[in-house]
Amino acid sequence: MTKPVLNVDARQFLSDLHIDGSWREGANGERFNVLNPATEDVLASVASAEIADADAALDAAEAAFGDWASRTPRARSEILRKCWELMTARLDEFATLITLENGKAGNDARGEATYAAEFFRWFAEEAVRADGLITRAPASGARIIVQHKPAGIAVLVTPWNYPAAMGTRKIAPALAAGCPVIIKPASETPLTMLALMPLLEEAGVPKGLVSVLPSKKSGALVDHLLHDPRVRVVSFTGSTQVGRKLLHSAADQVLKPAMELGGNAPLIVFDDADLDTAVEGAMLAKMRNLGEACTAANRFYVHESVAGKFAEKLTAAMAALKLGNGLDPDVDVGPLVNADTRDKVAAFVRDAIDKGAELLLGGTAPAGPGFFYPPTVLTNVPETADCVDDEIFGPVAALQTFSDTEDVIRRANDTEYGLVAYVFTEDMKRGLQVCERLDYGMVGLNRGLVSDPAAPFGGTKQSGLGREGGHEGMLEFMETQYISASW
Repeated sequence: MTKPVLNVDARQFLSDLHIDGSWREGANGERFNVLNPATEDVLASVASAEIADADAALDAAEAAFGDWASRTPRARSEILRKCWELMTARLDEFATLITLENGKAGNDARGEATYAAEFFRWFAEEAVRADGLITRAPASGARIIVQHKPAGIAVLVTPWNYPAAMGTRKIAPALAAGCPVIIKPASETPLTMLALMPLLEEAGVPKGLVSVLPSKKSGALVDHLLHDPRVRVVSFTGSTQVGRKLLHSAADQVLKPAMELGGNAPLIVFDDADLDTAVEGAMLAKMRNLGEACTAANRFYVHESVAGKFAEKLTAAMAALKLGNGLDPDVDVGPLVNADTRDKVAAFVRDAIDKGAELLLGGTAPAGPGFFYPPTVLTNVPETADCVDDEIFGPVAALQTFSDTEDVIRRANDTEYGLVAYVFTEDMKRGLQVCERLDYGMVGLNRGLVSDPAAPFGGTKQSGLGREGGHEGMLEFMETQYISASW
């Protein structure tokens, strides 16, 4: 068992399974390596969970459920508030760990750590607001009593792109609702979630309530969990392809699903947009987390009358970013998470150029260790380019033009995804009208950032089911009970 030290020099990390408040090897003693994507060096050897470990976590969650569910909302709230205080005090430590295993630059990593901590504060406040209802049936005169109750054990499957925030965005509402959780973090980035466990313990979270099961056998492990009758909720953030598989498994037990899946975000710049605001927003929407985000702007539609000027300004902003190891305070853009992601991004760029796109910046991965790919700008990207239909998930801006509002709305909606869109215009009437016609769960109007713990995060179509954040995020972990009463 390793000690809970987040020290970049000591290179000591929590690397065992966390079950029932204790650290342990996996049932078969197997381990897997976690790499630093900037150097390709091994950061840690992490225990790999097996089916027996999943059963142990389920037993612990079942034992912890009754006491936690029966605690007053205020008691749960105070513990979540303490989680926020403790994590806020350790933001730099968590940011360093995020950079080490994910690769993102220091400022970006600190932003994620701050965002992750904020979910504890928000849901500390929401824990006391699971409001019910008492009214009278109009016809029968019976009293209608409606209340929300914790649903039960929740399985949380989190991605590698936000190793802290995607965990706390699920853990905090589940605990606020009164549910125990079992977390399966991404194999590329399990260390941040393991490092969170001593903090939860210090804040007063009871043992058994939160277990973390890293595993290289993710599919079999999660499928086993979803077929245990004690599990009542599954919350997943990741690709639509994997989400579909989990929904099939969830259907066997009729679990409550919360699915935040893929995106193909359009960013629309109208002819009257403030171009400096639009470029600033585009940089946030494209380059936050190196573009490795489901919310990343994927398709840029710029009005033909301002397309040249916008491309010039965006290219200058992208060119000013420094590429390198995220631990360097002067670096703006770190590596992508692994070789497959880098190679996929490079393939998108080659395909677009082969089909007629013009390369304005970047486009060639640097030599040497690390999974680096430079900020890249493409213009005149044809509709047939692969990156128009698929998430790029990297630092590549693919620019197209439009002249007609109806046409750009049609093109923006012409995708199976519906997570987020971005609109830039100084005409607020037009902006709001366009936003309402976009088939997306979220829209940023003159903003390149929509994520906020206080807002319901989620999409339409094949971008998912349910919402995370806001008041809705806690209700995903609750069942609504109705009592018909007479007195």
